[in-house]
Amino acid sequence: MITRRSVAALAAVAIWGTTARNPGHADYRPVFEAPCEAEWALFRARYVSPEGRVVDTGNGNSSHSEGQGWALLMAEAHGDRATFERVLSWTQRSLKRPYDALHAWNWRPNRAQPVEDGNNASDGDIFIAWALLRASQRWQQPQYREMAREICNDLARLCIRQIGGRFVLLPAAFGFEHRDHVVVNPSYYVFPAFSDFAALGGDGTPWHSLYQDGLSMLREARFGRWGLPPDWLRLPRAGGRPSIAPNWQPRFSYDAVRVPLYLAWAGLAREPAATAAVAFWNRTDMPYQPAWVMLTDNMPAPYALNSGQQAVNRLAGHMAPTRGPLPSVKEADNYYSAALTVLSHIAMAERLPILA
Repeated sequence: MITRRSVAALAAVAIWGTTARNPGHADYRPVFEAPCEAEWALFRARYVSPEGRVVDTGNGNSSHSEGQGWALLMAEAHGDRATFERVLSWTQRSLKRPYDALHAWNWRPNRAQPVEDGNNASDGDIFIAWALLRASQRWQQPQYREMAREICNDLARLCIRQIGGRFVLLPAAFGFEHRDHVVVNPSYYVFPAFSDFAALGGDGTPWHSLYQDGLSMLREARFGRWGLPPDWLRLPRAGGRPSIAPNWQPRFSYDAVRVPLYLAWAGLAREPAATAAVAFWNRTDMPYQPAWVMLTDNMPAPYALNSGQQAVNRLAGHMAPTRGPLPSVKEADNYYSAALTVLSHIAMAERLPILA
């Protein structure tokens, strides 16, 4: 039986060729440790309401499809079926769009109409689908697999395009396609999920192509002194090199921090976008580790990484013995930092040591 872990390993081998450890060899042994139950318990107590709503304490106690998807993934990873079902029920009841399998991206409390914008967020839908697919395997629930398939089909139909000779993931179904270019968010490329989606049926297209083209895009989309990915990226329709998207801050910051997280989770911690982030965060010419940097003038943030960013830093740089243990949720001062922390703990437990 092909599991989510073996599929991810095979996809990584396909990308890396002879530099990867072959899962067919006797010496291939993925690193799987038990995720930290205490960290999940802390996150659940602080940020998951009794009805299953994940509360973003840094943004007016709103909720997002992203947070719901993350909590579903966290619950599945820790075998917490009761919380999984609570979060799924609220997500379907409050965010599910009536005309497809995707979800509205934002829900605001204390509003007559909590969902004011019916647009989706691709990363939220990716995590919801990935959590459902994993849950279908863990708890032998075929209906979850079918739900995941429907979300993936609508993502492929509405949010994946062929632009300039490559498969591209749009951040949402609407608002990011322009006459001569599209705008993408590199941190929406959840590489370990793409590997699993490719096994859902058929030949895996477009997920195989999105995986490969996404890596190629990230290798090109590196800017500034440290060669870092931006939070938002512009891709010309006619092909050619990507550039930093206009109308957004030209930074490597709170969005792009997830690029090394998802690369490391997929066993791709030696990809340039991940190694460059680790090198930037651990530079020796500053008395602190900058939380972000402007990619146009190389000006760093005047303050240090939060605990969630530090968790990603230590995960992505885990081969270096000086990185130390991952931070705890108890060090986080808001939902986003706490979520990055728990996701980093899960990624550390599930990472694939594919590199020789």
